[in-house]
Amino acid sequence: MNRNLVITGAQLLGGGSADIAIEDGVIVEIGAGPTRSGARVVDAAGLVALPGLVDLHTHLREPGFEASETVLTGTQAAAAGGFTAVFAMPNTQPVADTAGVVEQELALGEAAGYATVQPIGAVTVGQKGERLAELGAMAGSRARVRVFSDDGFCVWDPLIMRRALEYVKAFDGVIAQHAQDPRLTDGAQMNEGIVSAELGLAGWPAVAEESIIARDVLLAEHVGSRLHVCHLSTAGSVDIIRWAKKRGIRVTAEVTPHHLLLTDELVRDYHARYKANPPLRTAEDVTAVREGLADGTIDIVATDHAPHPAENKACEWQVAANGMVGLESALRVVHQSMVATGMLDWADVARVMSSAPAGIGQLQGFGSLEVGAPAHVTLYDPSVPGVFTEADLHGRSHNSPYLGRDLPGRVQWTIHGGVVTVDDGQLVQELV
Repeated sequence: MNRNLVITGAQLLGGGSADIAIEDGVIVEIGAGPTRSGARVVDAAGLVALPGLVDLHTHLREPGFEASETVLTGTQAAAAGGFTAVFAMPNTQPVADTAGVVEQELALGEAAGYATVQPIGAVTVGQKGERLAELGAMAGSRARVRVFSDDGFCVWDPLIMRRALEYVKAFDGVIAQHAQDPRLTDGAQMNEGIVSAELGLAGWPAVAEESIIARDVLLAEHVGSRLHVCHLSTAGSVDIIRWAKKRGIRVTAEVTPHHLLLTDELVRDYHARYKANPPLRTAEDVTAVREGLADGTIDIVATDHAPHPAENKACEWQVAANGMVGLESALRVVHQSMVATGMLDWADVARVMSSAPAGIGQLQGFGSLEVGAPAHVTLYDPSVPGVFTEADLHGRSHNSPYLGRDLPGRVQWTIHGGVVTVDDGQLVQELV
């Protein structure tokens, strides 16, 4: 496998362009005109060089739900979107609540080769919220788990949440909370507001998210541990995180691409590709989360890539599954919602989609383009617009909310540890 490359004319985040030399999967030189005998030359003129993207919130579905996705197909989708590392959520079958399961996921990612797969461990046994899972064993395993979440389910019991925060503090782990009060969202179908009232669908109130976040930041302050808030979606949630950070609480937060761009108005046609958890919110919420990401209140963008078989979406809204695929579209949506609007520049994108998620998850070797660093690189063409179609999707599921939508840009090259996984805009089908 040739892991020697020379990337020429790439646009650097600090301004200007340069060449990047890679040997044995490591960046060895950044400057003007480096040459390496036998190296493949990649013409990156006009392309933005980003450190390989890192997603802190991906559902790979394997083991147990391979009809939706596998580690192989999920990491192929990740590569197509410019991602070189993904954190795999534990809602598999069996649940990733033991050292054995997280090590299996790690091995599947290593075998696939398209992206580094870092398992996330469940907080509670079976994600049932009743007793803590084997947090220490997962942290001490070969998978070196540092992020724990019951995503899909809220750790609703405050005592269990407190104990989890206390436990992971010993190895500087982080609890990633799915903030959803189950009593306030029983039977909920979409955001509670004008649209839900007009459509006659049971509403999902913003306070169901905000009340859990408020409780948990206070618990994190009391314990002195790290809390991460998954898929924050409301203006009130942004205000709570902003307050908590000013207070010095160790909290980080993420927003999904779909909450940066889409609103609950799309639900009017009852197409289940717009059904998600948390639900699409109002235009005012979209403005607030954009502003929160721009001012640093929200730390990162995470996809919440949630594949489902077609039959789980091609059905009545009330019985359809929650979730959207998002790996292939994430960078393009951030480009449209944040860069094209002037709210972020490309250095900011590198922070919120690479270095900050790697830092939160303590994933070593990711998040920078520096001499001596592993060669995880994304080369993005911001000048090419296009309609997002099923041809852009490379996983097993096609439940994307962006099908038929104009999105800017294109991932032209993805390089994972010196291995080219996207070659001139095309996913490499076999890594050699």
